[in-house]
Amino acid sequence: MEELLELKQLLLKGDIKGSLAIVEELEEMSKKDIISKIRSYAIILLLHLIKQQAENRTTRSWEVSIRNSVREIKRENKHRKAGGYYLTPEELNEILEEAFLNAIDEASLELAEGLYETEELEKLVDKAEIIDRALTLILPSETTSLRSPTS
Repeated sequence: MEELLELKQLLLKGDIKGSLAIVEELEEMSKKDIISKIRSYAIILLLHLIKQQAENRTTRSWEVSIRNSVREIKRENKHRKAGGYYLTPEELNEILEEAFLNAIDEASLELAEGLYETEELEKLVDKAEIIDRALTLILPSETTSLRSPTS
């Protein structure tokens, strides 16, 4: 809110350069917030994809969680009025790569009643395959050819 008041004052003074700096700062803050939300949903998505692969099975609960996470990631990433997307497929891939560590930690607690340490679980699953599957679910069909270089 403080930034908006400052922007208003700069515009009233005719300070275009200062105003543009505030606008860029607001854009950056907005993008960071979107990335944070997408990352949170990505952790949940990856957690359930890891569990599916490690246990070679699925449950209705996992499927619903996957669908909900994908919907929320798509919703957060889509520009409402202007159309298009905030994050490129490459940026989404980077977020999934970063989120994987948190997801594998969570999965190690849930799989086989916590039997696996994180490092052991990482050896049991194919990270690239899981991230590629997540991208396939998230990306619009017309951009799937732009998917992860890890696939």
